[in-house]
This record gives sequence, C-alpha cells and structure tokens, in this order.
Amino acid sequence: MNPVISLDSVTFAYGETPAVSDITLDVDAGEFLGLIGPNGSGKTTLLHLMLGLHEPDSGRVELFGEPVDEFDDGHRIGYVSQQSTSQSGSMPVTVRENVTMGRFAHVGHSRLSADDYRTVDDALETVGIADLADRRMSALSGGQRQRAYIARALASEADLLALDEPTVGVDAESRDAFYQLLDDLNADGITIILIEHDIGVVTDRASRIACINTELFHHGDTESFVDSEALTEAYGVSGRVVHHDH
Repeated sequence: MNPVISLDSVTFAYGETPAVSDITLDVDAGEFLGLIGPNGSGKTTLLHLMLGLHEPDSGRVELFGEPVDEFDDGHRIGYVSQQSTSQSGSMPVTVRENVTMGRFAHVGHSRLSADDYRTVDDALETVGIADLADRRMSALSGGQRQRAYIARALASEADLLALDEPTVGVDAESRDAFYQLLDDLNADGITIILIEHDIGVVTDRASRIACINTELFHHGDTESFVDSEALTEAYGVSGRVVHHDH
C-alpha cells in the first residue's frame, strides 16, 4: 500500500531564506502524525508542501501514490488552517451551508440528493454541533468553527485531515473535547497531521512525531521521540516533554 504522503529529499526556500531542507518522510494511512518545531521552523511550509500548496524547489512529493502536482482528488483532503477559521467570522452562511459545501466535489453540477443531505447531517452529529446547524458561522466560538470545518471535511468523505494549530484561542475545556474528537476520528481510520505548539498535547495524542527546524531532527514513534535529543537539537535549548492530565 502506498503511503498517504511521501516526501523524498524535499527542499524549499522563500527567496534566499531556506524554509525546508532535504526532508524525507512518509505518512502512512491511519497514522496520527504530530508535526512540531519552534516558531519559524518551517512546519506550515512543510504541511503546504505535503498538500501541494507549494511546489518544492527540489525533491519529490507524492500524495495518495501520485505526484502531488498531478493529484486532483481534493475532496480526499480536509485542511483546516488558522486563517480559515479566523476568516470564517465574517462568512454570511450557516453551519449547515458551510458543511454542505463538502458534498459539492462529489455531485459537481448535479443537485444534492437525500443521501448527500444525510451525509451532511451525519457529519454534524459526529463532531457534536448538530444543534448549531442553523446558526451563522460568524456567531460561533473558535472551537465551534473548528468543528464546523472538520464536519465539512467529513461530509466530503476526506481520508486525510490536516490541521495547523487548530486550537489557538480556544479555551482549555473545548480544546480537550476537540482533541478527543480527533482521537475518535483517527480510531475510525482517518489519517491526521497536526501542527501544535503544545508538545505535551502532541505526544499525548499522536502516534508518530516529526520534529523539524528547517531540517528534520526526528521522525518516528512518540516513545522514541520522548527518549531522544531531538527536542533539544531542534529548539536549541534543553527541554523536556510535559504531559497533560485529561
């Protein structure tokens, strides 16, 4: 079986400033990958390269076994960025309308069927916001917006969920509930890539860790990361992983 994502010697720079340098790694189906590193380390850039939002200066990226620049099954990917949820504060649509957009890749110019609408309802139920279906996106809290975007990905029947610091500005209780949702989705077989500044949260949730600071300092299971020197090497300071009680 092909990896969901495969990077081979990938390098990318903004002008003369290197962002990602010679990174090779695979993300397998059903994996929960935590992508960590200090501010400005290239995490978001690496995620964009994985999803085909940037073209590497050198190296190869494959998505679901295809060269990323030839991949055209966008409905298989649910991407939630910090910008998408902050900008949704002014979206003049309801939660249900936002989630329904996830079905458009399947129906094209055809009308939505009863099965399509059931899929939307199921997605709203799965993320726990069915009671907010008729509320405007602009009226939601940060945590509720994140759930609405994940519901849209579920409605599109995404196989891969990529999240870039999804709980910025979300209170602790909502954050814990949100990560429990990710655990449940991953248990159902959805591949997850998570950028999160809280290393303790990542090591509590993710099955594998990629630790970068322009170059890759560690890629492996969570236990081997905790036992390694990657945190010190990537962040440039002595540190330890702090775990959170749930």
